Amino acid sequence: MSRGSIPRVAVNGYGVIGKRVADAVALQDDMELAGVADVSSDYRIRVAVERGYPVYASTAEKRPEMEEANIPVQGMIDDLLKQADIVVDCTPKGIGARNKEKYKEAGVKAIFQGGEKHSLTGYSFVAQVNYAGALNRDFARVVSCNTTALCRISNALHKRGWVYRVRAVLLRRATDPWESHDNGMINTAIPETKVPSHQGPDAKTVIPDLDITTMAGAGPYNLSHLHFAMIETKKNVTIEELRHALWEEPRIVFVSSGNGLVALNAVIELMRDLRRPRNDMWEVAIWEDALSSDNREVYLTFQVHNESIVVPESVDAVRSLTGIEKDWRTSVEKTDMALGITKSFFPHSIHEEAIHAEMGRRLSRGERHHQKEGFKGAEEPTGSVFSKEQRNYWVGR
Repeated sequence: MSRGSIPRVAVNGYGVIGKRVADAVALQDDMELAGVADVSSDYRIRVAVERGYPVYASTAEKRPEMEEANIPVQGMIDDLLKQADIVVDCTPKGIGARNKEKYKEAGVKAIFQGGEKHSLTGYSFVAQVNYAGALNRDFARVVSCNTTALCRISNALHKRGWVYRVRAVLLRRATDPWESHDNGMINTAIPETKVPSHQGPDAKTVIPDLDITTMAGAGPYNLSHLHFAMIETKKNVTIEELRHALWEEPRIVFVSSGNGLVALNAVIELMRDLRRPRNDMWEVAIWEDALSSDNREVYLTFQVHNESIVVPESVDAVRSLTGIEKDWRTSVEKTDMALGITKSFFPHSIHEEAIHAEMGRRLSRGERHHQKEGFKGAEEPTGSVFSKEQRNYWVGR
């Protein structure tokens, strides 16, 4: 990087995602927030001022309004880009695409959000799936909230070679909480008439060989999204295997209706009680007691907090594009530590880590036994179907 060893990050757009990305970047010890740009002059951008972030105007037309409202505008977006190595574009859908040329001319790398098309950057990003492919790229796109969740869930099974086909139904929130007074629906639900909905094809931009079909609709609420996934598997996956695979995947947490977490609002209330900033849930929350399996499919129900789930992905994308961290696991761990992302919401009263460590040992022993003995169908000879080297490998692990 030409401007220093620690990348300086600009955030263009200080709305639902942008303000969260700015806060998340400011919490990291290996990057620096250069400033934020926006067009508003109301309470939203005033929060950036109160946090001490340098504020810039995204357009010349809006700068006078911001200054008249006593917003201490440092300059224009072009001035901010001169001080940055990379920009996270969090502007409304379609505007980011128009901004790409500006970033190119300024010589800064850029990260776009899921509202933009995959073709804008040619690379769609979910940290735990394809971090390495974004290393040192000039542009990348962090996929949408729903697609991020689908990729995290699917990846847990897909990387094990279990997935034959994914089908998912998405019940989306009608609007974000901050604008519910403006355009919220009431006493109805609206199905999307296009099948597949865009999330399925979008997930394939991250996991190209994933066979996935999605359907979606919107309901009269604003507290995140609700997903139902039915995953046809190539082998009989037990509940225990499914649970452990999900536990081992980053940014996935179990919740249980047995703990009173019976609905979207209950989980968001938990985030409030845990003193999460803005009630954010960066993790995907899976109802553990709703997991199910038969001889053909596994079934999952999970909650996606649309306002915050892509924030850690944006931070990891900064590290990948700038090349300051090559290993995705290290980046994810850094981001998660800084933000407070966890594997358990109740680590002091429900000892999930110990439970799943033992579960992993038990499953590993079973797998090794299977590999040692081999599958003996009616037509198979007695004795192992594996070579001596294969047996030694599995037994010795």
